[in-house]
Amino acid sequence: MLHIGMKIEEELRRQERTVAWFARKLYCNRQNVYDIFKRESIDTSLLRRISAILGHDFFKDLSADLVSSEATNKM
Repeated sequence: MLHIGMKIEEELRRQERTVAWFARKLYCNRQNVYDIFKRESIDTSLLRRISAILGHDFFKDLSADLVSSEATNKM
């Protein structure tokens, strides 16, 4: 299963954005951002906001992971 928090952190790093920048965009503090990075799952409304801020469709990543898991289970 895809660890969504790690995926968000990877994308933030890939874009060379700082945690402080991300926290400002989310209207939260840096500790909340680090807490998001630790989450294996996340509320869909928050994930939608994060996707918009980072310009990355995390729902597509989750869907691809689901398809991959289903294919593995059929073997």
